[in-house]
Amino acid sequence: MDTMKFRIVIEQDENGAYTVECPSLPGCVSQGKTRKEALENIKDAVQGYLESLKKHNEPIPPPIFEEVVEVHA
Repeated sequence: MDTMKFRIVIEQDENGAYTVECPSLPGCVSQGKTRKEALENIKDAVQGYLESLKKHNEPIPPPIFEEVVEVHA
């Protein structure tokens, strides 16, 4: 099985819980009481989303490729 990378966005709410979404997979959102739990939950959500896309013969978005650049500020 190939490994794919997807960008996620993590936000902490006023009660300290975390909401996580994967922008390249519309509607793929999860949450957790801790950051660690939220990250594990979004992995499960992404996996389920990809399985559903495959099942319905829908295209899978391409993986992301990121680079880090250093600049003087």
